[in-house]
Amino acid sequence: MKNIDGVVIKNLKVIPDERGWLMEILRCDDKIFTKFGQVYITTAYPGVVKGWHYHKKQTDNFTCVHGMMKVVLYDGREESPTYKNLIELFAGEKNPILISVPPGVYHGFKGIGTQTAYFLSIPTLPYNYEEPDEYRLPPDSKEIPYDWGLAPGLKHG
Repeated sequence: MKNIDGVVIKNLKVIPDERGWLMEILRCDDKIFTKFGQVYITTAYPGVVKGWHYHKKQTDNFTCVHGMMKVVLYDGREESPTYKNLIELFAGEKNPILISVPPGVYHGFKGIGTQTAYFLSIPTLPYNYEEPDEYRLPPDSKEIPYDWGLAPGLKHG
């Protein structure tokens, strides 16, 4: 699988016992940890796409903690050695991974399967309501060579 410069995928370890299970997602002593901004959860209903967007300042660290999501990354950084590379990943209960996305890399996700998918995000900066560090394109943008397979009228972003 090709990669995008600066993107890191961390396999997450599930530790089960008779009471349930525990899964560490991001620790301050992980190689990929730089700093903490906030933690939030967003959801996607089956078939719904949230994307595209990128950040100029923050790194996004995220995983799907319930259900499954298709995550797509696109390197829009002209100075990057992996400029225009695209990665498609599947994250969630069947593939517990943490995805670390550096500034300048477009990303989006689509809820797949039959249940609402829950996406846990740990960005390096808190959301700035006055000056958001978010730069968006619609899911069907011609700037990114990817087809989310959306039916007409279902252009969620």
